[in-house]
Amino acid sequence: MERTDNKNSQRMGRGLESLFGAGAEASHQSEPTKGDIPVGVIETNPNQPRKHFDPDELAKLRQSIQEHGLLQPVLVRPKGERFQLIAGERRLRAAIDAGLENIPVHIVNFDDQKTMEAALVENVQRSDLNPIEKAQGFKDYLGRFQMTHDELAKRLGMGRPTITNLVALLELPAEVQDAVRSGQITTGHAKAIKGLPSGDKQATVCKQVIAMGLSVHATEQMVRQQASTPSNSSSTNPADPAAKGSPAPTASGSDFKTDHVRGIEEELAGKLAMKVAIKLKGPEKGTVTIAFETGDDFERLVERLRL
Repeated sequence: MERTDNKNSQRMGRGLESLFGAGAEASHQSEPTKGDIPVGVIETNPNQPRKHFDPDELAKLRQSIQEHGLLQPVLVRPKGERFQLIAGERRLRAAIDAGLENIPVHIVNFDDQKTMEAALVENVQRSDLNPIEKAQGFKDYLGRFQMTHDELAKRLGMGRPTITNLVALLELPAEVQDAVRSGQITTGHAKAIKGLPSGDKQATVCKQVIAMGLSVHATEQMVRQQASTPSNSSSTNPADPAAKGSPAPTASGSDFKTDHVRGIEEELAGKLAMKVAIKLKGPEKGTVTIAFETGDDFERLVERLRL
């Protein structure tokens, strides 16, 4: 694990270093100038990928700055008689909250493209952007500078599939993107949900995944099942050839279980250490039965449900 962390750290360092002008295309104009400037002359970056700043994290950083000062300079570029922030908005905000009048900076002569790249490198490789913020940052850059996914990956020192998979999240319905943004589902869940053919189905399955607390594997099973199941209008028509060979629900629905329902039963049983049975009464109706053997099991179940 330690070896992996070191590799990541080196990769991040190379990414920022390349933007400062390291390598064959280096220019003395790209090398940063260090110094302290008033916070009042720094303008924020309109292309900042990070849109949300956690208040608790800002409060902790503010306290650290009050005790130890701002140890890591922010990155800025000249803009007229002022400066525009390139990377380090969280540090700038916390420093202002801490009452600092001047802060350490690295001043670079970056054009718009390098400015946007530096903001991506700083936030994607050194900070915890949520996946939707990363995706939107990549999409904005690709559209503005007419660059391919492969070209951007090389410039940022990232894998091309990572960029492609993240940008693809923006094709999901807004409610699914919100679920990813808030951490209710992971990118693995979202990638599985994206396999469904319509936005309505994607949004419906997303709600089910959140409500049931499904794992990525169980979500993949659900998506596979739904993708292979005919629509209601065709599956309920005995004359429809697409419905032949597919098990139809009984009147009560108690004998019909899809693979993903069985997977959910097994998953819940494993988490609760109790027998779980799901009986379907239709496409969106049914009951969940949890069997307990002792009074201790019952108390434990009640406590879990109250969480």
